[in-house]
Amino acid sequence: MSATLAEEAWSLAFGTLSFEDGLAMRENTAWRLMPGNDPDRFAGLLSIADLDAFLRTDAARTPRVSMADGGRKGSAAVPVDEYIEEGGDRVDLPRLLARHDAGASLVVSQFHEIHPPLARFCRGLEKAFLHGVQANIYMTPPGAQGFRVHFDTHDVLVLQVSGRKAWRVWDAIPFPAPTRHTPWANNASPEGEPHELLMAPGDVLYVPRGVMHEAMVQAGAEPSLHITLGLLEPGLGEMLRHLLAEVEAEEPALRAAIPTWRLAEADGVAAVQRLLTDALGLLSRPGYADRIAVAALDRVARDRMSLPGRSLTTPPPAPEDRLRLSETMHHTLVPFPEGGAALRWYGGAEKLTQQEFDWLLALEDGATPAALGEGALDFCRRLARYGLLERA
Repeated sequence: MSATLAEEAWSLAFGTLSFEDGLAMRENTAWRLMPGNDPDRFAGLLSIADLDAFLRTDAARTPRVSMADGGRKGSAAVPVDEYIEEGGDRVDLPRLLARHDAGASLVVSQFHEIHPPLARFCRGLEKAFLHGVQANIYMTPPGAQGFRVHFDTHDVLVLQVSGRKAWRVWDAIPFPAPTRHTPWANNASPEGEPHELLMAPGDVLYVPRGVMHEAMVQAGAEPSLHITLGLLEPGLGEMLRHLLAEVEAEEPALRAAIPTWRLAEADGVAAVQRLLTDALGLLSRPGYADRIAVAALDRVARDRMSLPGRSLTTPPPAPEDRLRLSETMHHTLVPFPEGGAALRWYGGAEKLTQQEFDWLLALEDGATPAALGEGALDFCRRLARYGLLERA
């Protein structure tokens, strides 16, 4: 039996590390270097030639393309007017190459959105983790450093594609569990002695959010090309904001007015505390944890790029075609207590009857419309039209 998309991506990213051990690593706060044994391990994902080709297209524009130079005074971010066309956002390639020669790292953000091998790879990891995964690219010239010591606000997985890069990683975390609402502001300093690492092609480094680190290419070495995978797990605060926005219309406790005219009185703040206690108490009621969980899963289905399991010329399914749910198309399936379910995907939603729900469950492992029974062919053709089904 062939490996699933998630299994392929997991094996490429984590090697022999088991899925359970990988999840345990994600649930900890320790960084981890995973040496590779194949310098061509990531050659199918990205190459310098791929970047050269991209820079010669009209898609090479800011903010997707940026540059960083740790040798600059102040911010390491290179001003965009040093490498884009005057008055626009398109890359001025001769100037960008000259700036790169002078020591600036090339940064290409969200490259999985336009590079199919990375799109498929990230989709496989999204299937494994059930949250978004992005791929940013860093090309650093010899003797240079892109960003100085910092921490990230999400977990990252660094894949060394070509060249070598020296890393320094600290164990101490000065700001626990940072998010995008608590970004790096040059106000944290590393504590203790760093671990000195030299990443070679095929090596992987896992860096949890909040872990201080920096990287540079040694003088006289080859240029370094690496992929940084951003592991975009949803945070509780973020999902609570989403939930509060939804349930305010349902819960009078969240609509209670704060009597500002009483705040100067002796028990003014105590009155606010009582309101707050009532509001927070409702969040522990049965059902709200389910809503947060569904919203977190729904986000990966609705917010990530659509990769339908069909092409422009894919014919509709025939009765004897063996079909399965598309591996590349995210979806969320939420059963109803009364039977049936809601099926949601990027750009669409359908309410399923109990019969259709049962058909969909059968299609997870593969089935033919003929075997599913009367009416299943029309159902399968409808889902295949959206790219939710593919031939097994």
